[in-house]
Amino acid sequence: MSVTGGKMAPSLTQEILSHLGLASKTAAWGTLGTLRTFLNFSVDKDAQRLLRAITGQGVDRSAIVDVLTNRSREQRQLISRNFQERTQQAALSGNLERIVMALLQPTAQFDAQELRTALKASDSAVDVAIEILATRTPPQLQECLAVYKHNFQVEAVDDITSETSGILQDLLLALAKGGRDSYSGIIDYNLAEQDVQALQRAEGPSREETWVPVFTQRNPEHLIRVFDQYQRSTGQELEEAVQNRFHGDAQVALLGLASVIKNTPLYFADKLHQALQDAVKGDCQSALLALCRAEDM
Repeated sequence: MSVTGGKMAPSLTQEILSHLGLASKTAAWGTLGTLRTFLNFSVDKDAQRLLRAITGQGVDRSAIVDVLTNRSREQRQLISRNFQERTQQAALSGNLERIVMALLQPTAQFDAQELRTALKASDSAVDVAIEILATRTPPQLQECLAVYKHNFQVEAVDDITSETSGILQDLLLALAKGGRDSYSGIIDYNLAEQDVQALQRAEGPSREETWVPVFTQRNPEHLIRVFDQYQRSTGQELEEAVQNRFHGDAQVALLGLASVIKNTPLYFADKLHQALQDAVKGDCQSALLALCRAEDM
């Protein structure tokens, strides 16, 4: 969710998706993936095709895009290992190289690298850190943190501690622990009311002690109820309260986390919409279009 001064106007993406019916039905989104297992898969044939694509008179970028955007992540890992055994030649550059390298990396390795970059970035890419720590399943998060330690010889929580401070640090550390409650199917109305009242009362230093546990330990179903009840009780959306009470990275982190909790698919759709505001052309455009094809919708 974009952050602006005053009230937050919904993006065009949010407005469109809110009317689709699918935006609030997260189960339906699991059927819309475009990268599926390629049935006639041959790792040798794919590796040979990629090798021919970079060793001819000119780099055949269309062949590279065609192979890598039509294989599942598991198949791409096999291609990557086979290809690396054949050559170390680099043939791409720029945004297309970034896309290809991201496609070839295992998910945990990619997440670990992006998290490290976010924590070490001079401009503190808060939204990237929040995205990785808040949207991955517990097993995915644990694998990411294990790869992080292996690749960089330091625990992610140590980097969080050294590179961040205040409420942002507490949020990231709490998310990294993966201690969010799972939804039991039982609605705890009393706890929801207690959380709403606690968020309303929390001022000064007590904000940190209240907002961080509520945002990082409660399950999404409970928090959505808290958000709705907060609006009914105060007359303002919880995001407005965040903008009024928090500033800087803490505000960005809480707003991003609220967006993830309320509707994760919509959160990613809005991020994609923001990322595509710059012109995307040529081979990079072809690769993204291949990844976003929607013949199964």
